[in-house]
Amino acid sequence: MLTIAHLSDIHLGQVHRRDGGKRARRRAEQVMAYLNALPGPLDAVLATGDLADHGLPEEYEQVAKVLTSRHPVLTCPGNHDRRAPYRAVLLGGAAGEGAGEGAGEEPADGPINRLHELPGADVLMLDSSIPGRSDGLLDEQTLDWLDSRLGSGRAELPALVAFHHPPVELHLPMVDGIRQFGEAGLARVLRRHPRVAALLCGHSHTAVATTFAGLPLLVAPGVVSTVTLPGEGGRGISFDHPPMFAFHVLDGDGRVTTHYRALPA
Repeated sequence: MLTIAHLSDIHLGQVHRRDGGKRARRRAEQVMAYLNALPGPLDAVLATGDLADHGLPEEYEQVAKVLTSRHPVLTCPGNHDRRAPYRAVLLGGAAGEGAGEGAGEEPADGPINRLHELPGADVLMLDSSIPGRSDGLLDEQTLDWLDSRLGSGRAELPALVAFHHPPVELHLPMVDGIRQFGEAGLARVLRRHPRVAALLCGHSHTAVATTFAGLPLLVAPGVVSTVTLPGEGGRGISFDHPPMFAFHVLDGDGRVTTHYRALPA
């Protein structure tokens, strides 16, 4: 059995009411303190993008400190992230795997895709960001990488595939126009690999459970803020809702069960 914590959209560096970014950092630190104080271990903590608010090197220095944990921490970029400083600070300048292992040096602005082999399952963290844009796409390079990794190595084990942008509409006007597009390519790859147990993403700033390509699509709520449904009224985004995250449990039958947690605001 695999147990992971899934958080997203911490937006370190986001200034709220001229607070110098303290609120965003405080909320992220609160979530990490909760996870680090758990009596038992987690197999991993996943952070699915928008780690920094402006993609600045100094914001990634904060990210590296805030996401420090006794549990393994796995990350991927979001639309607020910038690949070059993300790679330089969080990955120590190491190339992502978008061009394939052994393919040599890749450009600093290439997609950051990484495979993590956890006990009993593979976690593939994909880069759905498009430099300079808010919407998302898994480009052909990334889809080829995903197809190759799912079909090789520990292909007998279940896999979780994670990225930032949801590839379907979530009925949130603030999010749906900047979701992941070109999703048919992702669906084709997933249908070739039945070992994928679930898809994990962020970007929507609200807890959502839906499906894509016949698989569970589990969306982490936003730590920094919450996007609300039109029927809830207001301006569509709340800074009063508490910071939230999810626990995903992958059992021996390949079934994923999700538990959402809200911490005191």
